[in-house]
Amino acid sequence: MRVALMWEARAAQGRGAELLEWARSQVLAYDPERRETFRAPQDRVLVLTWWEAETLDAELPELPEPDADLITRPVHRWRFEAVE
Repeated sequence: MRVALMWEARAAQGRGAELLEWARSQVLAYDPERRETFRAPQDRVLVLTWWEAETLDAELPELPEPDADLITRPVHRWRFEAVE
């Protein structure tokens, strides 16, 4: 099964570039099949990673929570199962 992990955060006022660099610099315990990083209005950063896993709730490396002063709210995280 292919699992996609979605990690999304909103930077504190004026710190979008810093949050983007922080997210891009994070090293996971092992590499996903694919990793993409996006930015959006309101200083939002989105990271998608794709993994081969046995189940949707498999233990997989995820980006951590940034320091509280870098973000406006807790990180949002979702898991998706690929549908062929």
